[in-house]
Amino acid sequence: MDSIKKLQIMRIKGQESRIEEDVVILEYPFTIFVNDEEIITLLCSPSSLKELMVGFLFSEGFLNSLEDIDRVRIDEDKGLGYIYLKDVNSFYEKLRGKRTITSGCGKGTLFYHVLDSFKSKKIEEPLAIEVERIKELIGEFNKKSELFLNTGGVHSCALCGKDGIIMFEEDIGRHNALDKIFGRALLEGIETRDKIILTSGRISSEILIKSAKRQVPIIVSRSAPTSLSVEMAMELGITLIGFARGEKMNIYTNFPSLIF
Repeated sequence: MDSIKKLQIMRIKGQESRIEEDVVILEYPFTIFVNDEEIITLLCSPSSLKELMVGFLFSEGFLNSLEDIDRVRIDEDKGLGYIYLKDVNSFYEKLRGKRTITSGCGKGTLFYHVLDSFKSKKIEEPLAIEVERIKELIGEFNKKSELFLNTGGVHSCALCGKDGIIMFEEDIGRHNALDKIFGRALLEGIETRDKIILTSGRISSEILIKSAKRQVPIIVSRSAPTSLSVEMAMELGITLIGFARGEKMNIYTNFPSLIF
């Protein structure tokens, strides 16, 4: 399914105006069912929907590993995703009947609780990397977002190793883009303990928690972190980098893991 929609607009430049074709990002309601129980409707970009569903449900505690999944079905035309789990946990039972609609970009989701972060284990093996290499990865990251260049309406996220970008996803919601990354990593059996997350969006506590659950040692953003995400990163041993643009960046936590 295409992630953009073409339409006619009036473009104003100075004293001149003209009608021309333009594109906007498509906002797509995607409703997730767990064992035929409606859980949530995510407002997202209509790509990597299986990855988004698996990543979201892992982040929210509905499943702990790929082995928990019996089968998955996506109905793109109707915007529906069905996942069947072999066993339902107490968290799922507690949230039965609750539902929300979210882009995963502003306030976060219905299910999150800050105390969730303390279920995450502290990073035991920090990832040592050169600051210059991070600058190179951000430069590569900035060139990959065709949807952003065309529409200006999406967030980007990437999973990287020291050798380069392993996977890249975009979505109207920064949380959705990250869930797509983690869902894909889970489905493809890619280890995240020795990887780096790059994101275009603000690093909030929700973003930090999602990454901590997958034991990601370094998070880098073109944007800013929040105070709570910095505090959590300190507690969990995560290297947090913000405002990574060109030759500049701010390193907020765990300085010793970086090589100057």
